[in-house]
Amino acid sequence: MPVKGRIIWVAGPAVRAEGMMGARMYETVYVGEERLIGEIIKLTGDIAFIQVYENTSGLKPGEPVYGTGQPLSVTLGPGLIGSIYDGVQRPLTEIAKSWGPFIRRGAHVPPLPPDKKWHFKPLVKKGDRVGPGDIIGVVQETPLIECKIMVPPDSRGGEVVEIVDEGDYTIEETVAVLRKNGDEEPLKMYHRWPVRRPRPFRSRLNPETPLITGQRVLDTLFPMAKGGTGCLPGAFGTGKTVLLHQLARWSDARVIFHIGCGERGNEESEVLTKFPELKDPYSGRPLMERTVLIANTSNMPVAAREASVYTGITMAEFYRDMGYDVLLVADSTSRWAEAVREISGRLEELPAEEGYPSYLSSRLAEFYERAGRVNTLGNPERVGSVTIVGAVSPPGGDFTEPVTTHTLRFVRVFWGLDPNLAYSRHYPAINWIQSYSAYVDEVARWWEAEVDKEWSQLRHELYQILRREDELLEIVRLLGPEALPDDEKLILDVARMIREGFLQQSAYDEVDTFCSPRKQIRMLRLYVKFYRMARSALERGVPLKEIRAMKVISEIIRSKSTIPNDQLERFNELEKRVEEEFGQIAVKTSA
Repeated sequence: MPVKGRIIWVAGPAVRAEGMMGARMYETVYVGEERLIGEIIKLTGDIAFIQVYENTSGLKPGEPVYGTGQPLSVTLGPGLIGSIYDGVQRPLTEIAKSWGPFIRRGAHVPPLPPDKKWHFKPLVKKGDRVGPGDIIGVVQETPLIECKIMVPPDSRGGEVVEIVDEGDYTIEETVAVLRKNGDEEPLKMYHRWPVRRPRPFRSRLNPETPLITGQRVLDTLFPMAKGGTGCLPGAFGTGKTVLLHQLARWSDARVIFHIGCGERGNEESEVLTKFPELKDPYSGRPLMERTVLIANTSNMPVAAREASVYTGITMAEFYRDMGYDVLLVADSTSRWAEAVREISGRLEELPAEEGYPSYLSSRLAEFYERAGRVNTLGNPERVGSVTIVGAVSPPGGDFTEPVTTHTLRFVRVFWGLDPNLAYSRHYPAINWIQSYSAYVDEVARWWEAEVDKEWSQLRHELYQILRREDELLEIVRLLGPEALPDDEKLILDVARMIREGFLQQSAYDEVDTFCSPRKQIRMLRLYVKFYRMARSALERGVPLKEIRAMKVISEIIRSKSTIPNDQLERFNELEKRVEEEFGQIAVKTSA
């Protein structure tokens, strides 16, 4: 490997090297005698500015810089699922086996096991013509995920002149050879792709199918679509991490990517220890058989933290291209932005708002725009999606700070976490007044066709009760509850029922942790029906205190944890009991 230059300046993760004429932007380089991995992020004449993805302690001027001629890339192939990587795709479990619990500087370990044999089934034959994105074979990566071996997107394609028989092969063995215009191109079960370059696709589709998370406040009030973008901002202690774990565990995406960029070590260790123990709710298999974890904690180099989101989204696009629905959760983009700010400061760039560089918004846009539901390249035709949910940790819960403000420009779902709700033990602490989703109209067609044709109407009625409660609480604060007429007191009572029985959901309750779409619509119908009947009873002269004394109210609230997803017929009994009690108080009043 030729020496391209020599270090002349070191400031934290930023290194300046001279003699780098001919180097390219975003080229991967090895820095110093220990060959620390780095990336060129700025070129001025023959001076290169390099961000190093490892600890630069002890690095000194005069040490060599080795060029590779290649951009920072990830290896894509069978073996990704179930792995735990750092921000530049180094396998942490393999590093731990070789060097113990601490990552040795300059450690270079293959991201995918080079000697493991995979059972390859060819899907093309000699003489077939294939192009970029075409599937040439499949490998059963885990019992839950079949890895499709594709012609790389940057391949020229051509005629298949060699294809191996079905059998066991390592990723380093050639499984096919293509020929075009006399040139031959060998294909292996893996290829490499630059992390900062989005993988191409045929066309972008509208996100119309909801991502079912099993969390009522999300699925019913602020739904996310497959291929959509969302952010989850909240102050410390509002439950961001637990909610992201719930999304990763219960969502109906086929492949899950969890990026821990800059989180505290104890939180990330909880993820690394808990996820391998969790069961996939849809198959009963271990959840890790469809999950990839990327861990870059707050004590790891900040440059690798900056790269971690690009590493994760590139691997997610790889599974999208196979035709899978992929969910990527990033915890948190605020820590990622802080890494961008620190590197910018080391490069002596002019700071903008709160010290962040002026290009923060464009970096956020580059990340979130890689979400989407697409027609992929190649044959057979496939539709895949990448859904991105980024947690934001604004200091003091201030949603006007730059990271939150810029993020809201590029996402279509806003799940705002409220510290007041969290302190009152209302979880998930989603503020239903501040939050919004721009996918409601798109996913409504799915809900009405697949679950219940009255979904939009019922959702609208329930949400209007909550909105009206918010308005009435202002009057209550000024004049007291006795200033309200009975019909508005009823709204406050029903809104309290909705908050306690529908919006609150326990992640640690066996029944309540996941709520199926059909159970959600039954609960939705139950609360709306109770309000309609209560309002009608008031109009017929039934006293409000009689409605408040109804025994069925506590059963309605407890139904979230007393009626499992597979016993929804019990809602019929509960609805019947509601009708009977209203009938009894009507008779009692008329007598």
